[in-house]
Amino acid sequence: MGKLKIIITLFTVFMILGCNDKPQAVKQKTAADILGDPNYLAISYGGYRVNTRDIQPSILELKEDMKLLSAMGVKILRTYNVQLQQAPNLLKAISELKEEDSNFEMYVMLGAWIDCQNAWTDKTPNHNIEDFENNKGEINRAINLANQYPDIVKVIAVGNEAMVKWAASYYVQPGVILKWVNHLQDLKKDEKLPADLWITSSDNFASWGGGDSEYHVEDLTKLINAVDYISMHTYPMHDTHYNPVFWGVGEESDSLSDLDKIDLAMLKAKEYAISQYNSVFNYMKSLGINKPIHIGETGWASSTNELYGNEGSKATDEYKEALYYKHMRNWTKEANMACFYFEAFDENWKDAQNPGGSENYFGLFTIDGKAKYALWDLVDSGVFKGLSRNGNAITKTFNGNKNDLLKTVLVPVK
Repeated sequence: MGKLKIIITLFTVFMILGCNDKPQAVKQKTAADILGDPNYLAISYGGYRVNTRDIQPSILELKEDMKLLSAMGVKILRTYNVQLQQAPNLLKAISELKEEDSNFEMYVMLGAWIDCQNAWTDKTPNHNIEDFENNKGEINRAINLANQYPDIVKVIAVGNEAMVKWAASYYVQPGVILKWVNHLQDLKKDEKLPADLWITSSDNFASWGGGDSEYHVEDLTKLINAVDYISMHTYPMHDTHYNPVFWGVGEESDSLSDLDKIDLAMLKAKEYAISQYNSVFNYMKSLGINKPIHIGETGWASSTNELYGNEGSKATDEYKEALYYKHMRNWTKEANMACFYFEAFDENWKDAQNPGGSENYFGLFTIDGKAKYALWDLVDSGVFKGLSRNGNAITKTFNGNKNDLLKTVLVPVK
């Protein structure tokens, strides 16, 4: 009997040790974990490679892009709608990459596009009534994808710049966004969506109360209470033409070199973006509300033939884009905020009627895979070695010649 007890004891110890040797389940990351973590860079993503969205990027093309973004430290993407196939295909592509490599990490802030009645038609948009059927379809598709890919979809954003009044083709009143946000929050409570899925709306700083008082309505207060965090947009570049006092370098900089003047102007652009963040933060606090704020969108075009170009405010070129990119990354890292920088790749469908329009040139990569100046240091460090886009190895714009690049860089107007 003594030997039997020893055998039983040894068997029990073996079983305990064996159980402890089993691989532990990896804790799933949540939006609360990754938003603001400097190791999880965020970016806005569209994979369209031609001047129409009628041709959707393939799974292989999406995987190609994911590998490039992952190489530069991006681990959170923002998409804009689920009407088209890009978003579902993107989630499938990420899922396959995770199956191929257990260390691959990529998460998604999934956008559901929201429109008013008669948006994008030849009829007058009715901003007081929503396009209910299409909006309902968007929300339901987002719900299905969030449940299908809970390990990837960490945020649903209801609408993109859907409340700001200059979005004259489609904007809705805050009550519409509030209704859908509440619907999603109720589904979480009813266990019909993951409990840790964050719900927000991604909109201009003015729409979140940081601008004119016309936005300070009761439904906005309710919306700020309802979302898990505020996703705000800030675009100093767009005000370089409309606000020359902010953009001009002024007489006090006359003794500076041209590059120092440009550096000063871009520092002012960063400060301008921070002031818009502060305006939202202060409005939120005035309501007695405390929610995280993350930058849902900001960016700087590298080229244009319009108001912000060489014949206008002289704002757009790769040098200024790079300065703004680094300023925003540094500020948001220090502030423990996510910054969904706009955007990863140029997309020339955005202004197909004007190939030189600024909307086509917000990417950090060109369509054919050249890294713009903001990413030249990453090319030098070899992070893109062996990777490609459209069959092209990742090289630098201007053939890496900084002097050639600087010839395109003009000093801002006073």
